[in-house]
Amino acid sequence: MRILLDTHVLLWASQGSQKLGSRARRIMMGADELFVSSASLWEMSIKTSLGRLQIDWDLLLTGLRAMHVRELRISWEHALALKTLPLVSKDPFDRMLIAQAIIEPLVLLTRDHALSGYGECVMLV
Repeated sequence: MRILLDTHVLLWASQGSQKLGSRARRIMMGADELFVSSASLWEMSIKTSLGRLQIDWDLLLTGLRAMHVRELRISWEHALALKTLPLVSKDPFDRMLIAQAIIEPLVLLTRDHALSGYGECVMLV
């Protein structure tokens, strides 16, 4: 299974947080490929600049590379998919992750129950 990490799942995994449950850890460990979207780092950068989040960026990127997490860049196709995406979520970062999951195809690993309205491309943990 090819997994795209939601931003909060990425943060919890990178911080070793107990919020990331054992099921999510098992799914991540068993994934054929793990992806992190540039949209997630964009979102985290904004929250860092607003003082709502503190991240050791070097440590985060080193950890992602060590885990062989693949970078998923935002393509034109991803951006254009947003125009036909149902408005289940109004959050622009969530919507981009969903669009990427649909286009690639990937499964978005999240705890955000609202995103389950997007169907099979979402896995709740």
